Amino acid sequence: MQKIGSCSVVYARDAETLVYDWGKVKLLSTPDFAGGDTMTFGAVVLEEGNGHERHNHPDADEIIYVLSGEGDQMLDDRKPVAVGPGAMIYVPRGVYHSTMNTGSGPLRLLVVYAPAGTEKVLRTLPGVQILAPGTA
Repeated sequence: MQKIGSCSVVYARDAETLVYDWGKVKLLSTPDFAGGDTMTFGAVVLEEGNGHERHNHPDADEIIYVLSGEGDQMLDDRKPVAVGPGAMIYVPRGVYHSTMNTGSGPLRLLVVYAPAGTEKVLRTLPGVQILAPGTA
């Protein structure tokens, strides 16, 4: 990570990797890393056939952007919709949602939480393995 005044330049290799049985998360900007005081930014990889179970974020809005792959996005406990590259999903705080990889390879996503803080729960999920920067 490179600090330039109050700004930061962060590469994926600079961040820890949170590894789960369903995929990986790299939090590239949080209040504790790179100065993301008002929002959190991360990169998520959902492995083939896996995804996030139904959950919500009571205190934060979430934006999900699909970089590559194919998936089903459930929103507000309604029938899932197919999503693919270029899709942006806005999830208001408190709304239940889930993302499942339905494609033949990884589903790569960018995520933003606003305000920051919601990401802390990711470090406490059952089975999480936290890898040091530069190791994954």
